[in-house]
Amino acid sequence: MDILVTYDVNTETKEGRRRLRKVATVCKDYGQRVQLSVFECRVSDSQYETLRDRLVKTIDPTLDSIRVYRLPAPREEHLFCFGIDGYTDFEKPLIL
Repeated sequence: MDILVTYDVNTETKEGRRRLRKVATVCKDYGQRVQLSVFECRVSDSQYETLRDRLVKTIDPTLDSIRVYRLPAPREEHLFCFGIDGYTDFEKPLIL
């Protein structure tokens, strides 16, 4: 399944900046950054559950926010990108 992970982590403290880096690291394990605090991920059902659990354990729910959206398939038919698009579809052949 394709999902979109967005987050807003309070970075007013050193601990907040650390949480921000950890959230980004967790997201990088499952997908790719498409904007500063937005990741697109292609995951299985079990990976989805693990990702959610890891993110929930990383944030401070009194200060931070994470939103996860399931993208309808096929993703490409529901996506409109204006401006720079840094997404790479790793399912298609890569030409170097």
